[in-house]
Amino acid sequence: MRILLVEDEPEMVSALRSALKRHDMVMDHAGSLAAAEGFVATDTYDAILLDRQLPDGDGLSLVPKLRATKNATPVLVLTARGDLADKVAGLDMGADDYLAKPFAFEELLARLRALLRRPATVQAQTLRAGDLAFDVGHREASIRGEPFTLPRRELLVLEALMRRTGRMVQRSSLMESVFGLDDEIQSNALDTHVSRLRRKLSEAAGGVTINGIRGVGYLLRETP
Repeated sequence: MRILLVEDEPEMVSALRSALKRHDMVMDHAGSLAAAEGFVATDTYDAILLDRQLPDGDGLSLVPKLRATKNATPVLVLTARGDLADKVAGLDMGADDYLAKPFAFEELLARLRALLRRPATVQAQTLRAGDLAFDVGHREASIRGEPFTLPRRELLVLEALMRRTGRMVQRSSLMESVFGLDDEIQSNALDTHVSRLRRKLSEAAGGVTINGIRGVGYLLRETP
């Protein structure tokens, strides 16, 4: 799952990144409203964690802009402003949930899982490229409707690449998608997983190819 965190406190960013990684979630970080608008304009997210007090304004102002463009990505507001009036204002502006700081990470994760179980969210979680489909909600891949079974690491690589089909994914981003903080990682581990995935996609005629630039990253594109 890919999460966008809109937050300007470095300690909170670091703590949330670590917590989400441990649960196989990939996190992009925007430190301002302007940066967040740029992220949502070019990428698709499963959920947005949104702080209210940002350097360039109230984070809540992002929510009506999302909804006006038919972007239904679930928004969980994280804020130190936790009184009832603030919660009501956030929900009335289109946020899906509201969590006051300080909070337990277990509660945050539970609320995220609840948001992602909602039908509107589940329906939006099928990524497609060529003859390949990836059901994010169930974490399953298929080719022309037939199951395409992969080990966990290769599945995480595939998801990260399909989320940005046709665009280069930096090695650092892929590493964050595939490996946890406590993993012992060999220098060629990522390349090994990509190589195996590339071979399996070719053998299954998935209608996609994986190209790489040495030392930079990889991209998945549909075959002509």
